[in-house]
Amino acid sequence: MKKKIVVIGGVACGPKAAARVKRLDPDAHVTIIEKGELLSYAGCGLPFYIAGEVENHNELMATPTGVVRDTFFFDKAKDIEVKNHTLVKSVDREKKTVCAINVSTAESVNIPYDSLVLAVGSKYQIPPIEGTDLNGVNFLQTIADARKIRNESGTLKGKNAIIIGAGLIGIEVTEAFKKQGMNITVIERLDNAMGELLDPEIAFHLHNEIKANGIALKLGESVMKINSDDRGNVKSVTTDRGEYDADMVLIAVGVKPNTRLAREMGLEIGETGAIKVDSNMRTSDPDIYAGGDCVENVNIVNGKPAYTPMGSTANKHGRIIADNICGIDSKFNGISGTAICKLFNCNVGRTGLTERAAKQQGYDYITVLNPSPDKAHFLSDAKLIIIKLIVDRKTRKLLGAQVAGPGAVDKRIEVAAVNIASGGLVTDIAQFDLAYAPPFSPAMDNIITAANIAENKLNGFGKSYTPYEVHDKIENGEDFMMLDVRSPQEHKEIRIEDPRVKLIPLGVLRSKLDELPRDKEIVTFCKISLRGYEAERLLAGSGFTNVSFLDGGIACWPYKKEMG
Repeated sequence: MKKKIVVIGGVACGPKAAARVKRLDPDAHVTIIEKGELLSYAGCGLPFYIAGEVENHNELMATPTGVVRDTFFFDKAKDIEVKNHTLVKSVDREKKTVCAINVSTAESVNIPYDSLVLAVGSKYQIPPIEGTDLNGVNFLQTIADARKIRNESGTLKGKNAIIIGAGLIGIEVTEAFKKQGMNITVIERLDNAMGELLDPEIAFHLHNEIKANGIALKLGESVMKINSDDRGNVKSVTTDRGEYDADMVLIAVGVKPNTRLAREMGLEIGETGAIKVDSNMRTSDPDIYAGGDCVENVNIVNGKPAYTPMGSTANKHGRIIADNICGIDSKFNGISGTAICKLFNCNVGRTGLTERAAKQQGYDYITVLNPSPDKAHFLSDAKLIIIKLIVDRKTRKLLGAQVAGPGAVDKRIEVAAVNIASGGLVTDIAQFDLAYAPPFSPAMDNIITAANIAENKLNGFGKSYTPYEVHDKIENGEDFMMLDVRSPQEHKEIRIEDPRVKLIPLGVLRSKLDELPRDKEIVTFCKISLRGYEAERLLAGSGFTNVSFLDGGIACWPYKKEMG
C-alpha cells in the first residue's frame, strides 16, 4: 500500500522534505499544501530582487539549471501533487486527515495521511504602534511583498525610505534601497545593528559602513507612530527623538513562529514559543513532523532551546524529516546560530554566543580581538578582517565568534562554527591544516592566529584589556600610561589623542625603558595589537609588573581617533 505523506507549507522545509521522500520512496503519494501561489522560492534572495540584481522573481524559484519550481515542475518532474491557493482549516489527528479549502474556489477537501509534515514557517512581527496599515508601509517575507516594494508607485529613485529594524533583513534591504537610489534612514531601538547577534566592537564597523554610504543610522531610538497624509499614505515616522519624512516604510523587527495550527491540534509548544520537536524532528505526535521557521531548535553551545529561523536550517530539517518518514534514523544535532550578511564593502559573520550572552549566562570567559589582512599582506588586494572570539576559560571551548571587514569573513566563521559543532577546543583550531597560498590567506590564517592569541591568554602569557575597558579607565580618570609602539608616521596619520599616550616605537623600546614609570600601569598598543603584544612581553620580561596590551589595537578602537 502506498504511503501517504502530506506536507503543509511550500517554501523551504516542505518542498525539501517532499522531494527527498520521493527519492527515497518513489511509490509514496506526496501532497504539498500551500496557501500562496508560489512554491520553493529563495526567500533570502528577496533583497537582491528589490535591488535589481535579480531581474525576474522567477529566478528565485529556479533550480541551478534554470527550471522554475512551479506546480507543473513538482507534478511532472517530481510526481508530487501540489495544492496551492489552499488553506488548511483543521487536522483530525485521530482520523489522520487534513481538512483544507481552496481560497480561490472555496472548495473543501479532506486529505488522509500516514505522516504529516508541518512546514508552516514564521510570521513577521507587527510592532504595537499606530500606522502599520498605511499605504506605503511594507513587510518583507514573500515574493509578493518584494514585488510590491519594487513596483511601489513606479520608480523608487529619490524617495525617502525608513527602515524600522537593523537586523539581518533590515541591513540587507538597506543596500537594496540604496542601489535603487533611495534616501534611507535606519531606525533601531537597540544600541547596535544586528541586535543581539553582534557585540558592539564588531557592530561598530557595520555602523561605519552604513554611515559611509550616506545612510542615516538612528540607534537607541524607538518608533512611536507612523504618520499619514489626508489620503492614507505614509508621510513620516515619529520616534522618541524626532520625526523623519517617509515615502515608504519597511518594518523589519523580526519574525515569530507560525504555531496556530499546531496549537489547535494540541501539539507541544517549546519554551521559545515555537513547536517542540525531538532530534528526529518529530512533534509530540509521533506521526507528525515539523521543521523550518516554525520549530524550536537546541543551541549546541549551551544546550538550551533556541529560536533561530534560517533558510539553510529549514532545508536541513526537510531532509532529516524525509529520512525518518522513510525509515532512516536521521537526527538534527542543533544549531550554533551561524549567520552572515553583506553591506556594501563590509562583510559580517557570527556563530555561537556573543560576549553579552556569555556574561548573562554566567560563563567565565576570555575574549580575543584579531585584526589582520585576509591574505598575504604583500598582495595589493589584501583586505582587513577583524575576528572576535569568546572562549570558556575553564573548558577552553569556543563559545562564539564574530568576524567583520571588507575581506573574506565567511571561511573564518565557518571554521569557528565547525569547531563548535565538533565539541573541540579553541586550541585545536591552531593545528587545523587549512588551505594556504598567498592569494587566499596569510601563512598563519587569521583564525589560527586568533586561536593562538586565545591560547596565550589562557596560559597566562600576555595580559590584555579590551577597548571598552581601556576607555572606561580613561573616562574614570585613572592614572596610567598608554604606550604607542608604532612608528612616528603611523602616529601622525591616526592616533588616540590623550595626555596618557606616549610614543616609543617598538624598535627602540629596549633602549628607552628608563623613560617609562615602573610604579604606574602601562597599556601598550599598535595598529593591530601584534607589536602591542610584543611590547607587553618585552616590558614584562624587563621587570615591569603592571603592564597589559590593548586587544585589537587602533584598528579595533571604536572611539574618537585623530587623523592627520
